[in-house]
Amino acid sequence: QVQVVESGGGLVQAGGSLRLSCAESGTIFSYNVMGWYRQAPGKQRERVAHISSAGTTNYADSVKGRFTISRDNAKRTVYLQMNSLKVEDTAVYYCNVKNTKGDYWGQGTPVTVSS
Repeated sequence: QVQVVESGGGLVQAGGSLRLSCAESGTIFSYNVMGWYRQAPGKQRERVAHISSAGTTNYADSVKGRFTISRDNAKRTVYLQMNSLKVEDTAVYYCNVKNTKGDYWGQGTPVTVSS
């Protein structure tokens, strides 16, 4: 059974930083494409960033230069370092695991950025 657990969300002032973590179990972690998505109130879920099994990263234009995704295969964990946070970054952030067997999601961790 695949388990995906996010942590690290919280309340931060605009301009501040947060680091999200996503721990996964039940797959061959190093084979996974790992991604972060977010969903703001009243909006559709959107992709934030993803990192391939080879470590190639890709970011939404709205977070380029501010967010960094990374992975530690030994710890079976993917991170999202979020700097220079803006009010519009407020959302529930979800971790996504993709591999040849399926597509798995965590429960999400809320991030609130205050002005």
